[in-house]
Amino acid sequence: MRLPEIDDLASRLRFSLRDGRVWLDTQRVAVIHLATLASLRRELSDTLGFQKARGVLTRMGYSSGVRDAALARKLRPHHDVRDAFLVGPQLRVLQGILMMEPVRLEIDVAAGHFYGEFTWPECFEVDAHLSDYGISPVPVCWMQTGYVSGYTTAFMGKTVLYREVECCAAGQRQCRIIGQPLECWGAEYLDEDLSAMQPEGFVNRFAGRRRLHAVASPPAAQDVMDMVGASSGFVAACHLLGKVAKTDATVLFLGETGVGKELFAQTLHRISRRADKPFVAVNCAAIPENLIESELFGVERGAFTGAIQSRPGRFERANGGTLFLDEVGNLTLTAQVKLLRAIQEKEIERVGDTHARKVDVRIIAATNVNLNEAVEAGRFRGDLLFRLKVFPIRIPPLRERRDDIPLLLDHFLHKFTSAHGKKITGFTPRAMDALYEYEYPGNIRELENLIERAVILGEDGYPIDLVHLFTFDEKKSAADFLHLGQGGELRTPEEQAEGPLPGGVVDQLLGCGMALEEIETRLMERAVERARGNLSSAARSLGMTRPQLAYRLKKLHKDHA
Repeated sequence: MRLPEIDDLASRLRFSLRDGRVWLDTQRVAVIHLATLASLRRELSDTLGFQKARGVLTRMGYSSGVRDAALARKLRPHHDVRDAFLVGPQLRVLQGILMMEPVRLEIDVAAGHFYGEFTWPECFEVDAHLSDYGISPVPVCWMQTGYVSGYTTAFMGKTVLYREVECCAAGQRQCRIIGQPLECWGAEYLDEDLSAMQPEGFVNRFAGRRRLHAVASPPAAQDVMDMVGASSGFVAACHLLGKVAKTDATVLFLGETGVGKELFAQTLHRISRRADKPFVAVNCAAIPENLIESELFGVERGAFTGAIQSRPGRFERANGGTLFLDEVGNLTLTAQVKLLRAIQEKEIERVGDTHARKVDVRIIAATNVNLNEAVEAGRFRGDLLFRLKVFPIRIPPLRERRDDIPLLLDHFLHKFTSAHGKKITGFTPRAMDALYEYEYPGNIRELENLIERAVILGEDGYPIDLVHLFTFDEKKSAADFLHLGQGGELRTPEEQAEGPLPGGVVDQLLGCGMALEEIETRLMERAVERARGNLSSAARSLGMTRPQLAYRLKKLHKDHA
């Protein structure tokens, strides 16, 4: 199986000598020594051990693959899906990483079907491992398998896992990988290969993996919300979560609306020493000021009109476990005073009671408000902020986690097809483009709602398209997502993909006195010449189909005869 011509990709690599930058289309890249990557690999392996080093390098490759997939759809928008997909392997050639040869490639984005098999004769990871550690009992091309997993997952809109089944570092004559959707792999393959995608044990347990174990797993275990992501900001937040889970320290989650603060709080409780105790959540913004004290601390019978029986508050109900104070920045100053005392003294008094009750509660708080600014403005108590901000964790917005979008799409698609009994096959390429480019002011919550709506509107046996995603007041088509051109003009993705024709070339064409028909003839003949007579390849380079090119050439020769 031959790769398409690479000229269209090579033309996108530009060196800006004035400011010391290298660009691959609109992405800034760098030319570095492979010895530098080999040194990084050795340092990670020696410091963290092979398993953790593999995870770091696999996720690095995954993020790179996700970004190249977005570039692939942009650079070959008019080509068939196979040639568009093969941008990934060709970019690895252009980047000087390796020569990846396709052996077998079955791809149907609309049906959600994928099977890919690739080989390469050598790889810097193999050379680095053999030089540092000798022959390996297991495959070692970690960055490359991560890259193709991320690339294919982003291209397909569903999680695709590659496994390296042969490796030169293990004594085989070539490296060989096989990739297919997660649910197609047998359960015996998942634990080791999926662990490389898990920065922490509670992250990326994957919908496909749960499907395989659905019969053996109790329903409660399957209903636990999954933490999904591989981007650097998300991984950093998860690392902090894993660190603080071993303690009883107060945690403050910071982030915009919809980033998943409550899911982080639930996960923290689930992996902590208090996991078998209650997790009680309270939305501080939803409780009226005159009820906040009774809601948090409880009430004794007869304390006020309507208090016909004693009732424990949220602190007592969470005793021994975790109390999650969501939207804590919206508490009134009066409520803040009472909350501060409860946290400091670790005791509460019910409304209408005369004695204090000791409580053992871990406090987790969350807010989308800048509490430092609120303190300066007098809307939030500084002493309470110091009590809450023992261990702050910032959760990045989705626009800073674009590498996670393919994983999230697959996660939510499985969730809602199961919930609503639908059989949606995946996403169309233009739906993927729109979902990747969208800004998500509502973050993860908005993405989740978009996918649920699309699943409900979509037809069984077909992929989700743009019409299923966006309502009248939202983005409706890929043309809504504009980019800034080199001349400062706004361009659609199709226009951006075509790229600007250098002004000097246009001036030369106009100055040579050639007729438009002659220019077209020369272009077609030169394209066929460069493709060594291969009309399909020549047609792709001109942005047309083979029948269109054949018809024009036939007409041209007939006119000249």
